[in-house]
Amino acid sequence: MDKKKLALSAMAVLATVSLAACSSKSSSSSKSGTSGASVQLKAAYKNTKATDKTATKNSTLKLAEPNDSPFQGIADPVLSTNSEDADVFSPGGDQPGNINGLFHTDKNFKIIKGGLANQTINKKAKTVTITLRKDAKWSNGSAVTAKDIEYPYEVIANKNTTSQQYSADYNAIKGMSAYHTGSAKTISGITFPDGQTGRTAVIHLTKVTPAMQYLGNSFIWGSVEPYNYIKNVSIAKLASSKQIRKNPLFTGPYKLDKVVEGESTTWSPNKYYYGKTPQIKHISINVVSSNNIDKAIQSNKYDFTVPNSVMHGTDYKQLKSVKNYKIVGQPALSYDYFGFNVGHYDTKTQKNVMDKNSKMANKSLRQAMMYALNLDAISKKFGNGVTWRANTLIPPIFTKYWDSSAKGYPLNIKKADKLLSDAGYKKRNGSKWRSDPNGKKLTIYFGAMTGTSAQAAEYQDYLQQWHKVGLNVQFTGGKTMEMNSFYSTLQAPKQSKIDVYAAAWGLSSEPTPTQMYGEDATYNMGHFVSKKNTQLMANMNNSKAWNEAYRAKAFKQWQKYMNEQAAVAPDSFSYNWGPVNKRVKGFDMGAANANFWTNLSLTSSSMK
Repeated sequence: MDKKKLALSAMAVLATVSLAACSSKSSSSSKSGTSGASVQLKAAYKNTKATDKTATKNSTLKLAEPNDSPFQGIADPVLSTNSEDADVFSPGGDQPGNINGLFHTDKNFKIIKGGLANQTINKKAKTVTITLRKDAKWSNGSAVTAKDIEYPYEVIANKNTTSQQYSADYNAIKGMSAYHTGSAKTISGITFPDGQTGRTAVIHLTKVTPAMQYLGNSFIWGSVEPYNYIKNVSIAKLASSKQIRKNPLFTGPYKLDKVVEGESTTWSPNKYYYGKTPQIKHISINVVSSNNIDKAIQSNKYDFTVPNSVMHGTDYKQLKSVKNYKIVGQPALSYDYFGFNVGHYDTKTQKNVMDKNSKMANKSLRQAMMYALNLDAISKKFGNGVTWRANTLIPPIFTKYWDSSAKGYPLNIKKADKLLSDAGYKKRNGSKWRSDPNGKKLTIYFGAMTGTSAQAAEYQDYLQQWHKVGLNVQFTGGKTMEMNSFYSTLQAPKQSKIDVYAAAWGLSSEPTPTQMYGEDATYNMGHFVSKKNTQLMANMNNSKAWNEAYRAKAFKQWQKYMNEQAAVAPDSFSYNWGPVNKRVKGFDMGAANANFWTNLSLTSSSMK
């Protein structure tokens, strides 16, 4: 499978799971970030045709967002929980996945100067200073202020927030924990040298970490909030407010003209944007179902699919040679995975708790279920070289940190059977199904999102493989689930409807995983917690981690541990890819292209 990702977001995001393909061949090395892929794609389309200025000015750039569910419509990256929203509101940022972003980056996602703001890290003083450019403005013409830098932290950490971005890493900010628990009304560790309406915010920390050098880290939030525009809306109601859903403000090159709930967004140039003036005057983004996206592209209805949106391996087979389009892609900042429900979220302590008596608490059961799956065969069956079986929970695009030696979970039925039998999961009284170690009937409920026919076939294969080893695994509710229903079930503090699930993570461009798997992470939907896991994640950003070799080792130790625990187990890696119509000029989805939207122009008034 492959999934949806947010390439440059300052957050982790939920994503739809989508079947993509892979090949058993490997024609690239791990250094390229595409080890396991059998195709090679480039992030840019070098169109040499001359720009048609009339077409560029008067035509509409038409984009597709492949998705089988309506988008939720939360334009605020602090409050959004899925990458679909980030996709349909992406013209509001410099680049896709960087809505209202503070910083620009180099090709390795390291923060550089020249964005909405610059950042200075002082290791000795343990401060991060963020300074806005003088001409930083919102799309309504109001100035972006120091308070706009600080307010995201209030929204994230407020006791009544709907944001799911908080994790223990934010406790490195002085006063953040006190604010989070409600014992302080303000965050003492964020100050304003020239006042709240000035251009500078200083973040005072208990430690400065190497992650802070990169966009999307889990310590320093990477976007701004329009404080004066939303200050009169309670944080608890902010996600449902008209300021967020109907008339949101942006700092990027385009302003929102109209949103049709769940279906589309339309855009025109933001005259207050600090950067290069957009060449294209109109953009439309429409949701297109996965069953219709191939025909839509083949019929020349869209210029390209939104970068970071889900495109399947089965789509690649249909579109790789489509006339008048160029296929572009880069290694994805994402992975598909299997999650197991092993606990709950305690709303009083705001921490995840392991339930030792939960159905999926037994590590041998979890490992056996993973060894029973034939993920390589599924890849071959549906594969077209753009996705491959994952071996860890760190994507290979992070070449310094990905453990290329990890095995993951290749098919091993014999091992699966032995693990189950040794752990006491045995067939009793002539039953075709194994019971639990106490001799009680065992039914395991599998949660999966509704998608394509290929996905349906893949899910059936999972069930068949689990049945082969005597596990009675059934769909939750007898069928696949609509995306929003799926995630709302998993995100309940405590639920018993889903025991194992197929899901996907859209990662930020800095891979520290505490926002997804930390003890207090609301995104930790399987609720796996251990002292060792907490310590291994902390090692990634302790004082020793400024030594790159030490930090790389810390990441690899965590990957090994998580593979052993199998509470969250790897499924697949993939390319982030899509078709680009050949009338589009200046398309480059690389991280170093801070002018993604403004570099675009058209060579023709019509798609051919």
